Amino acid sequence: MLDKDTPAEAAASALTAVPAARHLVERVREAAAARTPLRIVGGGSKDFYGGALQGEPLDVRPLAGVRDYEPSELVVTVLAGTPLAELEAALAVQGQCLPFEPPRLGAGGTVGGMVAAGLAGPARPAAGGVRDYVLGATLINGRGELLSFGGQVMKNVAGYDVSRALAGSLGRLGVVLEVSLKVLPAPPARATLRFDMDQANALRHLNEWAGQPLPLAASAWWDGALILRLQGAHAAVAAAAQRLGGDPVPPSLADAFWDGLRDQRDEFFAQAAQAVAQGARLWRLAVAPTAPRIDLPCDQLVEWHGGQRWLVTEAPTDQVRALAEEARGHATVFRGDKAAGVFHPLPPVQQRLQRAVAAAFDPHGLFNPGRLDCL
Repeated sequence: MLDKDTPAEAAASALTAVPAARHLVERVREAAAARTPLRIVGGGSKDFYGGALQGEPLDVRPLAGVRDYEPSELVVTVLAGTPLAELEAALAVQGQCLPFEPPRLGAGGTVGGMVAAGLAGPARPAAGGVRDYVLGATLINGRGELLSFGGQVMKNVAGYDVSRALAGSLGRLGVVLEVSLKVLPAPPARATLRFDMDQANALRHLNEWAGQPLPLAASAWWDGALILRLQGAHAAVAAAAQRLGGDPVPPSLADAFWDGLRDQRDEFFAQAAQAVAQGARLWRLAVAPTAPRIDLPCDQLVEWHGGQRWLVTEAPTDQVRALAEEARGHATVFRGDKAAGVFHPLPPVQQRLQRAVAAAFDPHGLFNPGRLDCL
């Protein structure tokens, strides 16, 4: 009896029939033979993120389209060059969504860029991050080989962790060609509440509420106001809103606020852009939600129930990173001068492991060299 291909092998085999995928494989093989660095190109919406762009462009945008979508199974398989807006529109028709609310950061963002950047929006503390929704992926490694990991269902765990490792890798592990993502129904009910309080009180309340059975979906504190989003079943949202109090925000204003926060075009980020143009830097700190206010005299935005802090400051790199470590986290230069490094230095053991993984996928360092400067 002939052996059947595994789901991963079948996925890789199917992609070889796609002309755009074949072209990318050939380009990578040529680059590998010549040791030519490649810069993976999508919509360019996240080109600012990470280290400086280097290498010859390798455009994945011709590889676009939804390959398979089973709304009843809550799974979609999509080619990496597909515009993120196109995928979200297709999901919305079925009343479904990407629960982690990936920042779009412009109109041109692609699904591959979403996975490579690994960024999540306001719903991150409740819904999880990008890696939590990646079920499978097909990519080209640094030898020009086509590899597939994971699958299209949760129970197919072969290569599951490898697929998840692509989230946030900024293209260093390979050229993502296709991903399978878990999706969820859009929440039936939402409510947004506003509370006037300082940051210390906001952090205290958020930590208290996080330990209670409340449908907390997102939060943001800035300039003396805590904005809270509840979502879930109608009865749960209504009961929580009544219990918490605060000032209800009309749905149209609430939607505009959360979309602006998700896409980093609200008032805080607009002012941050002006400050960056004048020499400041926008820092993104991932810290323990219970950490107190970061002790810097600067503009600060708090998200993710205290777990994500945005700082606009001209303070030295060492000072900001030391404060992040005190808060049991790390700090990334999101926008502004990156001469002192973008990402928080890794501990030696973790750095060796990360470099070993990158070398296994891309032994010649072809893909996006320098984007992950912590390696």
